[in-house]
Amino acid sequence: MNKLASVAFNMTVMKYSFLYALFYCRCEIPGCDTNETEYNPEWLPNAVPFKNDRPVKCEKYQHRTGSENQSCSAADFDTNITERCDNFVYETSELTIVNDYDLHCEENLWKLTLVGTINSVGQFVGLPVTGFMSDRYGRRTTLVWGMVLCGVAGLARSFATGYVAFVILEFIDAAFGAGAYGCGFILGVELVGPKKRVLISTIISCSYAIGEVITGAVAWLIQSWRPLVQILYSLPLLLLSYFWLTPESVRWLLSQKKYTEAITILKKAAKVNGKTISEENLSKLCSADEKSPEPVKYPLAAMFKSVVLVMRFINSCFCWITCAFLFYGLTLNSVALAGNSYLDFILTSLVEIPGYVATYLIVDRIGRRPSQCGSFLLTSAACIAFIFIPTDMYWLKLSMYLLGKFGATMAFGVCYIISSEIFPTSLRHSLMATCSMFGRIGSMVAPQMPLLEQVWAPFPLILFGAMAAIAGLLALLFPETVNIKLPDTIEEAEQIGKQRNETKL
Repeated sequence: MNKLASVAFNMTVMKYSFLYALFYCRCEIPGCDTNETEYNPEWLPNAVPFKNDRPVKCEKYQHRTGSENQSCSAADFDTNITERCDNFVYETSELTIVNDYDLHCEENLWKLTLVGTINSVGQFVGLPVTGFMSDRYGRRTTLVWGMVLCGVAGLARSFATGYVAFVILEFIDAAFGAGAYGCGFILGVELVGPKKRVLISTIISCSYAIGEVITGAVAWLIQSWRPLVQILYSLPLLLLSYFWLTPESVRWLLSQKKYTEAITILKKAAKVNGKTISEENLSKLCSADEKSPEPVKYPLAAMFKSVVLVMRFINSCFCWITCAFLFYGLTLNSVALAGNSYLDFILTSLVEIPGYVATYLIVDRIGRRPSQCGSFLLTSAACIAFIFIPTDMYWLKLSMYLLGKFGATMAFGVCYIISSEIFPTSLRHSLMATCSMFGRIGSMVAPQMPLLEQVWAPFPLILFGAMAAIAGLLALLFPETVNIKLPDTIEEAEQIGKQRNETKL
C-alpha cells in the first residue's frame, strides 16, 4: 500500500516539468496570419526578428504603412523599428501556465522558475512540521491527511484564474504534501526487519519512478495543464482508504507505549501470513519495551546534546541538499534536451528504476558508505562529460545524461537508507524530515538552472558535477549501517560504527 502513496506523491511533485514548460512562440502578425496560421511561414523573416534561426518571441517589425497588408513582403515592414506584441502564434498546441498567465517573454522567465522555487519553499516549511506530526501522532495519520489536503489544494489550483492565486496554492499544496513520501518510507522501513529494509526502500523508490513515468505519459496524452493537474491530484484523495487498509507502525506504537494497538496489528499480520504469535511472546515484547526510556517530548532539542548525532546530521543535510539538487535538476531539465520533451522526461524517469535496483543489489554487499560515495562520483563524471559531447551526437548526449541521472538516483536511494538508520526511533522521522527540509534548498535552486544556462550554457552541468564530487567525499564520513538493529535511543545511535572501528562523525 505504501507503493500507491509513493506513486501518488510523485505524480503531484513532478508535474512541474509540464505545467511551467517553456515552448516556442512568436508574435501574431495582423493581416499576415490567417485562421490556418503556421508557426514559421516563408514570409516570417520579413515581419519578425530572428535569433539562433528562430523567431524572437515577443517582438515584431513595424508595418511601414501602419495598415494590415496581405502581401507580407520585406517592403511592408521597417526592420529598423521593433514593437512589442500581445497576441502569439505557438509552435505546438500544448497549453501551460505560460498561455494563461501571459508569461511568454524573457522578462517573465523568472516567474516560471519562481513557481518551482515556491514549491520547494512550501516543502521547506512543511517538512519539519510533518516530521513532528509523524513522531507525535503517527506515520499513517500524517501520511493520509498530508496527501488528502495536498490533493484538495492541487485541485483548487487547477481553477486558479491569476498567477498570484496559482503561486499561493502551489505553496499550500507543497506544504501539505511535503513529508508524505518520508512518512510512507519510514512506515515501510519500520514494518520490516534489518535484512528487508533495503528491499522495501527499493520497492517504494521504484514506485516513485513509476509516478514520474505516469506523469510524463499523461502529460504527453493531454498536453493541457488544467486537466493534467485535475487528474494527477485526484489520486491522493483515494488515500483516505489507508485508515482501513494500512496498519500504523508497530515500532512507533511501542515507542508510544500503545501496546494494545501494537498487539492487535501483530496478530492480524500473523494471521495474514499463516503464522501464530504466542501470548507469552507478545507479553515479553511489551514487558521488554516497558523498560525502555519514555519517549522524548522535544526530540530535536535532545539531538543537540549529542555531538556525534549533530555532526552526522550536518553531513546528512549536505548530502540531502546535493541529492535534491541533482535529482530534481536533472529531471526538470530533461525536457530541455534536443529530442521529444515527453520522451526525454520518461526515459530520464525510467532510468531511476535500474538505479534503485542497483542500489538494492550493492548496498548490502559493499556497504552504505561506498555506495553513496560511488554514486555521487558517477554523477559528477557523467555531468562533466556531457558538456564536451557535440550537440549533433544526440543519443550519446542523452545516454550520458541518463547515466548522470542513474547515479543521482542511487545517491538519493542510499541517502534515504542511511538517514533512516542512523537516528533513534523517537527522533527518526523528525531528523529525517529536517534533513529533507534542508534538501529543499537543492530543489529550490534546481528550477533556476534555465536562468544560469542563459548566462553560460555549461554552467548547470558544472554545478551538478562539482556538488556531486564534494558530497561523494563527505559520504565516506558516515558510519556503516549494514544489518544493524535500528537504534531506539540516542546512546544506541551513538554506538553505530564504533564496534567496527569506523570513523565517527
